[in-house]
Amino acid sequence: MSTDELNFVLRARREKLARLEERGIAPFAYGFDRSHSVAEALGLPAEGEGEGEGGVAEGEGEEIRVAGRLVAWRAHGKTTFAHLADQSGRIQLYFRKDSLGEDRYSALELFDIGDFIGVTGRLFRTRSGELTIRVAAFELLAKSLRPLPFGKEEVVDGKVVRHSGFADPEQRYRQRYADLAVNSDVRELFVARSRMVSAIRAFLDGRGYVEVETPVLQPLYGGATARPFTTHHHALDMPLFLRIADELYLKRLVVGGLERVYEIGHNFRNEGLDRTHNPEFTMLEFYEAYSDYQSMMDLVEELVVAAAAAVRATPELAERVPALSPPFRRIEWVPSLDRALGTSSAALSDAEVRNAAVRHGVEDIERMSRPKLLDELFQTLVEAHLDEPTFVMDYPLELSPLAKPRRGNPSLTERFELFAGGTELANAFSELNDPLDQRARFEVQAALRNAGDLEASGVDEDYLRAMEYGMPPMGGVGIGIDRLFMYLTATPNIRDVILFPTMRPE
Repeated sequence: MSTDELNFVLRARREKLARLEERGIAPFAYGFDRSHSVAEALGLPAEGEGEGEGGVAEGEGEEIRVAGRLVAWRAHGKTTFAHLADQSGRIQLYFRKDSLGEDRYSALELFDIGDFIGVTGRLFRTRSGELTIRVAAFELLAKSLRPLPFGKEEVVDGKVVRHSGFADPEQRYRQRYADLAVNSDVRELFVARSRMVSAIRAFLDGRGYVEVETPVLQPLYGGATARPFTTHHHALDMPLFLRIADELYLKRLVVGGLERVYEIGHNFRNEGLDRTHNPEFTMLEFYEAYSDYQSMMDLVEELVVAAAAAVRATPELAERVPALSPPFRRIEWVPSLDRALGTSSAALSDAEVRNAAVRHGVEDIERMSRPKLLDELFQTLVEAHLDEPTFVMDYPLELSPLAKPRRGNPSLTERFELFAGGTELANAFSELNDPLDQRARFEVQAALRNAGDLEASGVDEDYLRAMEYGMPPMGGVGIGIDRLFMYLTATPNIRDVILFPTMRPE
């Protein structure tokens, strides 16, 4: 629709608004007492159907009250057909001038597709067999002053095919409300995401975990390698950081005696945007005392299978969910990178590592440390090619400042990441519980930050104090909710699974 066409429609709808008010019809209601959702109404017997007393067919169905948005409109003089939709589905409406009266029926000319209305009436079936409400009364609940980008429908091989009128991805992300209003498949996607999160909660609750909340505004960021967002608290006159991870606060709680804890919340990382990264994202983290990364690997496997089952329960998405067959494949970090490089990564000089990074297209390498460069090479050469669910185990010590050294090889750590579809889904450790070792690793991170690594963290003295009180051995896991849902629904872009993704200003 061109700008001139849109301006004409906007003016026409405002003129209708004025005419409604002149007729004493309130264009924006306070509420409507529904008796049924559309889905519930569609499950009722229609007029003339069902068994009455003594086995005699009833003359008409019960009176019902439904509400929703008008999504189709066909006026034919003394009769009008429309379709009304709510979250549960859509149903046909039948307005007849003879039954409504001339004055009331004439008000329909001031209605538009997109308006919210409430109707009262009884069900019947048309000659074509479509379940329909014979409208006895109706109310305008909210006048739509801007046309929604509804698409066209056609019947192909006996099935209704809907062509979206809102195909521009960027506009759909910016106007998610319109995207949801006109695309039922988008609504189904986000309902399935909610059900997946509920299934994850039920999974952890059923295993004795306690859901908690930890600070989003933190005096010192940590728990991950990432550049933070910064802000300032005026009353306390102090800088604060939006959390990049929940980890250090959740582990404080384990020190305090909460042996199994989890949190599902938003983290914030001041990084670029691409198909798998959004600066604000949803993360699940959970920690279990007396566990280690091997047992957490088994738990993650079960959790992912449970999450997949929850998504598969949505019929429209069932075919997209991969068939998962535990146990998942398991490989080691260093041997995998060495095979991809064709040589031992440990034997390469710093200059050779940088040259390899340049050769394989790693960008912005000037400020990257050797461990970071190796990690970027791993992402490019190994991670991107892991399509089936795969646990990568035993990361170098330099890449895992919060993980315990691997038993038998202290140059490595007891850490795994789960990859699928070429993307990281989970990260987990046998958590470091030695405060002296932890201090040394924090100091290494602080040195990297002072040398210009903006993703390195500093020394968290309060966390070290908590550890010094005594921290039990534990396993910990972080799972990206957005990426997990992307994988389970074969969705290629993270913006498609976040209701309101971060966008540049229009």
